[in-house]
Amino acid sequence: MKILHTADWHIGKRLYQKELHEDFSLFIDWLCQTIKDQQVDVLLVSGDVFDLANPSAEARQLYYSALHKLSKLDIQIVLTGGNHDSPAMLNAPRELLMALNITVIGELPANREELIIPLGSRSEPKAVVAAIPFIRDNELRKLAPGQSYEERQEAITDGIREIFNESAELIQTHYPSATPLAMGHLFAHGASTSSSEREIQVGNLAGFESNQFPKSFEYIALGHIHKPQRAGSEHILYSGSPIPLSFDEKNHDKRVILIDLNQEKPNPVSVPVPSWRELKRVKGNLTEIRNELSGFSGSDQLPAFIEIELVEEHRNPAEIMEFETLVEQFNEADNNAEILKYFITITGESITSSSLFQNQKIEELKPREVFSKWIEKSQVDEETGNLMNEAFEDILQEYHQNENQ
Repeated sequence: MKILHTADWHIGKRLYQKELHEDFSLFIDWLCQTIKDQQVDVLLVSGDVFDLANPSAEARQLYYSALHKLSKLDIQIVLTGGNHDSPAMLNAPRELLMALNITVIGELPANREELIIPLGSRSEPKAVVAAIPFIRDNELRKLAPGQSYEERQEAITDGIREIFNESAELIQTHYPSATPLAMGHLFAHGASTSSSEREIQVGNLAGFESNQFPKSFEYIALGHIHKPQRAGSEHILYSGSPIPLSFDEKNHDKRVILIDLNQEKPNPVSVPVPSWRELKRVKGNLTEIRNELSGFSGSDQLPAFIEIELVEEHRNPAEIMEFETLVEQFNEADNNAEILKYFITITGESITSSSLFQNQKIEELKPREVFSKWIEKSQVDEETGNLMNEAFEDILQEYHQNENQ
C-alpha cells in the first residue's frame, strides 16, 4: 500500500486580490498524474482545504472538480478540516462523497470512533488512520474565570494529547495488526511559519510538543504549516502547501509526501511539486529597481507575480511619480509578468512642521510658507518644485473660493 500526504490547499486563496485558481488546477492535474505514476492507493489531505470558511462559488467548483478527477483514479481519499475550513460546509456532502470512497472529517465528532478510518479492506485493513481535524478551543475545555496563561495553555495541550492518545488506543483495540497512522492540523512548537498562516489560537496557545504524540503512530501527516518540514521526528511531517500562497513562500520547495507501507518500516519520501509561477520580490532605490525590471519576463507557464519595495531616505515626489510610471509601463508590457504590489519605505527622518520651524508655532505660519519650506527640505529639482508650487496655488485658490461661498 502506498499513501500520499498533502495539506493546506487553501482553495480560493488570493494573492493581493489575484486569484490562484489556475495554480491549483495545475497542481491537481499534476497530482493525478503522480498518483498514477507512483501507484498510490490512499490520499490524505490534512486540513485547510479552503482559504475561507465561506468559499466563493468558483472555489467550491474547483474543490468538487478536483475530487471528481481524483475519484476516477480508484483510490481512497481521507480529508480533514483545518482552521480555515467551515466544518458544516465540508461535512454537508459527506454521505454523497462516501459513495466515491472519500471520507470527510470536518470537525471533531462526539463519537471518537468516527475518527478511525480503515485503509483498504475494512475487515482486514493494511493500515488505519486516525483522521483528526483541527481541534477548536470549545471542543477541548470550558474557559474558567481567572485562569492564567500557563493554565490555559496546559488545558489545551492536555486536551489535544488526550484525543491523540484515545485515537491510538482505539486503533490498537479494533485493528491490532494494522499499521497505525494519524492526521492532524495544528502548530508543533519549533516549526517555521510564513505570513500566510494564521495563528491557530490567540496567543499561540495551541502549540504542541511533537514528543507528546503517541509513540505507536508510525506516521503522522500534519497540516497548517506551509513550509514542508519535520516536526521533531522523521515520521512526523508537514507536507506544506502545494503552491506558494504568499511572497514569503517564494523560495519554499513545495512537495507532497509518499509513504510506502510495503516496506518493513514506513519511510516518507518527498516528491517535489513543479513550479508553475514565479514569485519575485524587488527591493532597492529607483535605479536598482529599474535595472532589476529591465528585460525581465516570466519564464513559467503562468505569469510571474512581483512585489516591489522602493526604499528612499527622504520622500521625493518626483521619484515617486517616476516609480509609479515605471510600474504602470511594466504592467502594460508583454512580459508574462505582473507587479501585484508596490510600496515605498522612507528610511530617513520624516519632514514635519516642527522640524521645519523649530522656533515657531504652525498656527503662526501661512500655508505658502509651510509648503515652500517643505519643497526646499524635500530637495526636489527646480522643475518639479515649480510644478508642485503651481499645483499648490491652484488648490489654495480653490479652497479660498469655496470658503467664501
